[in-house]
Amino acid sequence: MSDNSNPHSGTEDSTMPAQLVWQDGLPYSTKFQDVYFSSDNGLLETEYVFLQGNDLPTRWKQADLKHFTIIETGFGTGLNFLCAAKLWLATAPKHAVLHFISVEKYPLNLNDISAALILWPELSELSTPLIHQYDTLMNTTSISLYNYRIQLSVHIGDATEQLTRITNIADAWFLDGFSPAKNPEMWHSGLFLEMAKHARPSTTFATFTSAGDVRRGLINAGFKVNKRSGFGKKREMLCGEFIGTSNG
Repeated sequence: MSDNSNPHSGTEDSTMPAQLVWQDGLPYSTKFQDVYFSSDNGLLETEYVFLQGNDLPTRWKQADLKHFTIIETGFGTGLNFLCAAKLWLATAPKHAVLHFISVEKYPLNLNDISAALILWPELSELSTPLIHQYDTLMNTTSISLYNYRIQLSVHIGDATEQLTRITNIADAWFLDGFSPAKNPEMWHSGLFLEMAKHARPSTTFATFTSAGDVRRGLINAGFKVNKRSGFGKKREMLCGEFIGTSNG
């Protein structure tokens, strides 16, 4: 797969294919020197941090729910998307549509994402359709899945730059990506301000990190930030909601 063939990739050198190796049976980024998901259990971590952290199991049971938008930083292996899709299909009203939007600067190629998702056989009914359309997704930005109940959009390029081009308002943010210590170029004030531009008072967020710079950046951008116990070996994580800034 060639990133430069993607009409939505921005400048020619703005993206590169992900460079990964396999360590202890898990995909590992050689650029960021970090794993793609928790060695404790990536699937359970996603459910705990992002689904529960945004209170989605409760919010998606509302009978009058018609549509819901998640915006994510860092598509990676697609595990967050698949976990969200599984919950959505099980709990949301049949007529409702989920729009899952992700930004990714270093997309995995088809072989790597296929190998990564084999680790989760319990998601195979959902991952197989994604894998079948993955190259299409990388070249056209958006696809529909699961009898049109979910729309998936992946914008290739720098997170903050891509968010400036997106007009959607998030109902929930999945603030993911490699850790601030490993990937400081993503976790900065510009990103948090773009999050605020794509939020309304009911918009929530969740992230695995509890780094002080992230917490302060979110607060400065207008988010109420709460700490809760982290998953596995991580002591704390952050979640909260957009309340706006006092200076407007």
